[in-house]
Amino acid sequence: MDDVLRNLSEVIEARRKSDPNESYVSGLFASGIDGILKKVGEEATELVLAGKNGDRNEVVYEAADLWFHSVVLLKYFDLEVSDVLAELERRSGTSGIEEKANRQK
Repeated sequence: MDDVLRNLSEVIEARRKSDPNESYVSGLFASGIDGILKKVGEEATELVLAGKNGDRNEVVYEAADLWFHSVVLLKYFDLEVSDVLAELERRSGTSGIEEKANRQK
């Protein structure tokens, strides 16, 4: 799975500085952080609505859109998918309640 996300990250990076008129990704970067965040928010909302509708295919489709735009956000900050995977690995074996409590310290 992480190979797919890693490959996606590489494609996004390659298209980052393309002509915004020819690349959706480049257009997102040209819109700046506010444009990228707006898109992430829209996709998150669409995923919530898909979940509310109970359509499994729609949930998968919208989750893919959210992941895609989340990787764009990561790349905006020069972060990698592996940074998120490392954080998830760090949390592995820790209960959500415990992990959240540790963040508040």
